[in-house]
Amino acid sequence: MLHALPSAFDLKPAFAKIVCEPSWKWLKREKPFDNYDLFYVWSGEGEVVLNDIPYAVGKGSCFLFRPGDYTSATHNPQKPLVLTYIHFGVDGPLSDVPERYRVLAETLDFEHLLARYVRLFLVETFAAEEEAKLILKQMMIHLLREDREERQELKKHSNQLTEAIHEVANYVRQNPGISHRVDELAQRAGLSPRYFSIKFKQIIGHSVQNYMIKTRIERAEHLLHDAGMNVTEVADALGYRDIFFFSRQFKQYTGKSPSEIR
Repeated sequence: MLHALPSAFDLKPAFAKIVCEPSWKWLKREKPFDNYDLFYVWSGEGEVVLNDIPYAVGKGSCFLFRPGDYTSATHNPQKPLVLTYIHFGVDGPLSDVPERYRVLAETLDFEHLLARYVRLFLVETFAAEEEAKLILKQMMIHLLREDREERQELKKHSNQLTEAIHEVANYVRQNPGISHRVDELAQRAGLSPRYFSIKFKQIIGHSVQNYMIKTRIERAEHLLHDAGMNVTEVADALGYRDIFFFSRQFKQYTGKSPSEIR
């Protein structure tokens, strides 16, 4: 919709700002949407189900339902939804269509546009339709900008997460003789142990435990082959209390016994 001209927007008579009744609910239709519906929550609490995916909604929740979508909704009668909906169509092929859902962090400008759109048709206003199309185009740009900024923020967060995981992996590799605990490594990355373990395996390609063993065995190979240390010295240096356990684990990972490497 970024490159669609305002004149391409086809305004529909279905639009309003409403306070939902306590018993209000929006039942799933037998047929999907045949046009677009901009759906914005000013206040209240509820749930919208879009194509069988539920979304908890409150102030700032903003949907752009598309042709072919199925929707339903309910709300908390004690905190009824106050919402604006605007149905419209767009002529011609489209690119850069806003995402179906987001929560707006800054709502003031968008709410001003919504309110202006509805007010245009409350009384007879000169060039109301022309202005409404301009406002609708402006709201689509606003949503596209929000979506773009959200993707950039997610990418930034992803990059920071990757750096944090690699820093921890490097720390483990540099200190193979330490008996690392997952919760301590997770704290170093600023993550919960469970989330840290999941992301570590995704990014590094090994579970935390396997990576610790892998780096320890690789260090053992170096010490045996290049540093001239014997098996007992290497096992002790790398924190193994049981030389037989060390030998068994070493062979499991390398296919050879420590004495064969030396």
